[in-house]
Amino acid sequence: MEYGLLVMGAPYSSAAPHSALRFAQAVLNEGHHIKGVFFYQDGVHNASRLMTPPQDELNMRDAWVDLHHQHGVALDVCIAAALRRGVVSEAEAKRHGQVNFNLELPFELTGLGQLLELQQRCDRLITFA
Repeated sequence: MEYGLLVMGAPYSSAAPHSALRFAQAVLNEGHHIKGVFFYQDGVHNASRLMTPPQDELNMRDAWVDLHHQHGVALDVCIAAALRRGVVSEAEAKRHGQVNFNLELPFELTGLGQLLELQQRCDRLITFA
């Protein structure tokens, strides 16, 4: 079975990202596939490279990056929600006259059309909010 994940909760203030990550790992362990993860609303904070949790806590961004590297899972971030919350790629930082950026590959800024495409490519789209 092919799954897509929609993550709408921020790391460390919502259980949604951690639950989504555990779900993804369980699905993959059962031999299924994750086509992609779409980060929306406060979920866009999962993509910030500036997160620095204590050493004894899971770094959610790094965990998503590991999922991408191990299984080729696409990590799409809603551009409108991200810019509104200060999660900015290098290209968007330049476009908006910002000096710094905090979003980099393998996360990619995309529009809501990418979420619709993910939904169409999957058997199930699971929302974590």
